[in-house]
Amino acid sequence: MSELDIFLVVPPGLEQLLAEEAREKGFALPEVSRGGVTVRGDWPEVWRANLSLRGATRVLVRVGSFRAMHPAQLDKRSRKFPWGEFLCPDVPIKVEATCKRSRIYHAGAAVQRVEKAIADTLGAPIVKEAEKARIQLKVRIEDDLCTFSVDASGESLHKRGHKQAMGKAPMRETLAALFLRQCGYRGDEPVLDPMCGSGTFVIEAGEIAAGLEPGRARHFAFEDLATFDADAWAAMKTTTQATAPTHRFYGSDRNAGAVKMATDNATRAGVGDWVSFAEKAVSDIEPPDGPPGLVIVNPPYGARIGNRKLLFGLYGSLGKTLMERFSGWRVGIVTSDGGLAKATGLPFLPTTPPVAHGGLKITLHRTDPLP
Repeated sequence: MSELDIFLVVPPGLEQLLAEEAREKGFALPEVSRGGVTVRGDWPEVWRANLSLRGATRVLVRVGSFRAMHPAQLDKRSRKFPWGEFLCPDVPIKVEATCKRSRIYHAGAAVQRVEKAIADTLGAPIVKEAEKARIQLKVRIEDDLCTFSVDASGESLHKRGHKQAMGKAPMRETLAALFLRQCGYRGDEPVLDPMCGSGTFVIEAGEIAAGLEPGRARHFAFEDLATFDADAWAAMKTTTQATAPTHRFYGSDRNAGAVKMATDNATRAGVGDWVSFAEKAVSDIEPPDGPPGLVIVNPPYGARIGNRKLLFGLYGSLGKTLMERFSGWRVGIVTSDGGLAKATGLPFLPTTPPVAHGGLKITLHRTDPLP
């Protein structure tokens, strides 16, 4: 298992952005497929993917595969599989299966065979509830090929470990990082969010500029695998040190509770010295002193929060303010409603396909520097 297939999960439509990030971070041969990017590497590369990639939803490791034409064959070959090379006999495991275009077509029966093989040969406890499992094993049977993958992340990677307070419809950190990248942000310019909510865009921008690893403050499932080396992991986490950014990052919201929430989250994330949050309406925002940068915002869409008809005025006010005061700044607006985006009157570039988020399809609308 010195060379593993490491699958980086991402919402469909954002694969190329994640592949670009993986290349920049030095991962070998990123290969794009629907819903993810595959890279190659050893177990320390699995750890590094979880630690350093801002856009991946989770990291799956393909640990082996074999042909299985019927359940008895699946049972026999599962019992010969080297589970002990990566699983610990005292760590609870949950097994999930999908079957597609295969003679083994019943996912529940496949789960039972693999569960029994692991329990009988390794002795590891099998659990049905995800919250009780410390490791999740994913079984994919497609065209009679059975592939085993281990979820090396555990909780979704958007859970950075420092955000305790969230608004009603928060932007996930992983999506925020990819949208920042799509807007051309690389950490070398100011960022402003005039409807900051819990501060996700602003905090993410500050972390990128400071060189902080997104996974520095949380536990990962791979820490419960037999392949884990605690000393090597500790050394990996100390190789990068934060550096003070050359620019500041700004958020504002008309809700005083959101401003406090964002401020507290930024402090916990370790970027409190470089970000500023203020209570103000969209029509009151002004560009900060210094060079132009990026305005990025995730306003209400009217689908779950707010009345859509009333939101046209909000979007119009946002666009008018930006056009009048933010010359030279680029803008990124995330919304599920193209009509609301159009109401800003901003000169948007052609959009990319929408992305699934929280049961909706959202689109990033971007501009070049405003005139």
